[in-house]
Amino acid sequence: MPGGSEAESIWQNGAFVRVFSASAISYFGSFITRIALPLAAIYLLKADALGMSAVRSFELVGWLLVSLFAGAWVDRLRRRPIMISADFGRAILLGSIPLAAIGGFLSLPQLVLVAFLAAILSSFFDNASFAYLPSIIDRDRLVGANSALAASASAAEVTGFGLSGFLVQLLTAPIAIAIDAVSFVVSAILLLTIRRPEPPPPPIEEREPVLREIQVGIREVAQSPTLRAIALAHAGNHVVWGVFGTTYLLFATQAIGLDAAPIGVITALGGAGSLVGATVASRLSGRIGLGRAMIVGLVGFTLGEALIPLAPDGAVVLGGALLIAQQLFGDGAATVHDILETSLKQSVVGERVLGRVNASIDFLTTLAALVGSVGGGLIAEAYGLRAAMVFGLLGGVASVAFLWFSPIRRMRTIPGAAAVTVALTPEELPITE
Repeated sequence: MPGGSEAESIWQNGAFVRVFSASAISYFGSFITRIALPLAAIYLLKADALGMSAVRSFELVGWLLVSLFAGAWVDRLRRRPIMISADFGRAILLGSIPLAAIGGFLSLPQLVLVAFLAAILSSFFDNASFAYLPSIIDRDRLVGANSALAASASAAEVTGFGLSGFLVQLLTAPIAIAIDAVSFVVSAILLLTIRRPEPPPPPIEEREPVLREIQVGIREVAQSPTLRAIALAHAGNHVVWGVFGTTYLLFATQAIGLDAAPIGVITALGGAGSLVGATVASRLSGRIGLGRAMIVGLVGFTLGEALIPLAPDGAVVLGGALLIAQQLFGDGAATVHDILETSLKQSVVGERVLGRVNASIDFLTTLAALVGSVGGGLIAEAYGLRAAMVFGLLGGVASVAFLWFSPIRRMRTIPGAAAVTVALTPEELPITE
């Protein structure tokens, strides 16, 4: 069994503890960059809604271009070396931003290029990480392990976002980004210390052409009502992320009038909401059922996002209060959904097709986020930031509908190991349920 004996706690699992630690450290740095990089574009390079949309959109395009191929290669190779290489690569890319700022040649095209290339590496890392976890943790412990990882992300969100605004004001945005570069180096070193062997990848002579391997993941998602509903709901959810990722900081700084430091503190509170979500996800699923808990999570997330455009122009106190409510309520609800969705995918998909299934879903959801980012930027330029946010909320409504009218709504628990697929080629592929 991947995680050791059934009696073994996830915290007695040395490989998981290292993955958990690496994740927490890199999350901390990444949350700083999520505030510092767009603020570098806004403050230093005077980016408008279209400039912000360009940074966000090229990040999504990078992910979109490689996600399907990343999933196929993750299923062909050992996952840990992919994660380590991606960490070192992202450290180099992000480290170029403070160096350029110190040299006086930082530009918006460089930010766009870094976002684009870092997204490519993140696609490989995230697909590898998603597929790696079931090889070190028993499937009946995946909800607990994913809850722990989500809790670490929540704690990192509190500290990373909380410090980000102050670091930007004290050190400037590019220097704050240097902390993220260092965090990726530390993450890679921790992953290097894992000694537990991975299951061997398929022999080279048994590999299909990469396009056929990609087709396996796509067919798995397309033919399974469960995976198809997950993918469509996630896509609707990512329209919301795309729109609000483009408009949130512009709205907070220009419409409400908040500075970098309070924005960092407010976004940090989302980590507290996420921590609560990580704590209650398993309990809520046990009480009302897996499917209904996932739907509750999406409803809560959408309602939370709907609070943002209600903030009046120039109303710093009321606007800040609405943004705080969104972070606490919306982020917590989103975390409930994400933990249960991730655990469901990892439980019902075979170990050697996990990367491709996850990449197929990511491809669709990234395309949806790109539509949200570009559409949000164009609508914001033409009709204002609030109109763009309303457009984004339609994606959240759609995501709830996709789960409600699917078999997931009736699921009480995560299917057992007997439901796991083992198909590796299109000819062998069964439908996953």
